[in-house]
Amino acid sequence: MQRYFATFSPEDNCFFITGEDYHHISKVMRMKEKDEIICVSENQKTALCSIAEISTDQVTADVIQWMEESVELPVTVTIVSGLPKGDKFEWIIQKGTELGASKFIPFTADRSVVKWDGKKADKKLMRWQKIAKEAAEQSHRTIIPEITQPVDLPSLLKYAEGYDVKLVAYEEEARLGEDKVLVSHLKELEKGGSLLIVFGPEGGLTSGEVERLSAGGFRACGLGPRILRTETAPLYLLSAVSYHLELLEVN
Repeated sequence: MQRYFATFSPEDNCFFITGEDYHHISKVMRMKEKDEIICVSENQKTALCSIAEISTDQVTADVIQWMEESVELPVTVTIVSGLPKGDKFEWIIQKGTELGASKFIPFTADRSVVKWDGKKADKKLMRWQKIAKEAAEQSHRTIIPEITQPVDLPSLLKYAEGYDVKLVAYEEEARLGEDKVLVSHLKELEKGGSLLIVFGPEGGLTSGEVERLSAGGFRACGLGPRILRTETAPLYLLSAVSYHLELLEVN
């Protein structure tokens, strides 16, 4: 069943769907009145709905039944990625959204080959947000992850001050066989807590960047004995968070 993030009207007990989602319902899926869809409200509530009306620019969907869902990670995870080449950051956003990330922050690292083009910034950010939205719908999330403009290191250090756990994935730690920092911090995280972790671009983080992050309260950690690509490492981390805080909890 198709799923859409939409605007909920408490007074009318219905959702209003516009823009690209309206086009998808009316032109692509060719839905009609009384067809059923799933809508997610701004406050992360999910409802089974029936299409009541399809006008020239809006779909109105009446709530049939509110649904109880528990699909979000028990902690908020922010992924900070050194700007990679090509479409790798889009891959990180798409798959990271499927795995439960709450926010993505591109980071202009020393070794980032890609230089941020301010003239194309708005268009690029809109594309990233669209990828996150579509991935959130596909994976039945109740939130769309936030994606920010790229930040530099000083801005990142200031932004990270409010997080419970701050980590930096550093390949030198993996080479040294470090395997306890990540596990120990995941064990310390409580439900409702927050984790921010920094990943380098293709060339990795410089020792100077890691030193400045460490001085700002970050802990360097390895992600197992193998060296992971910049687009693979965030997915490993999110999978580890899910295993420790969701699957182990069930067992």
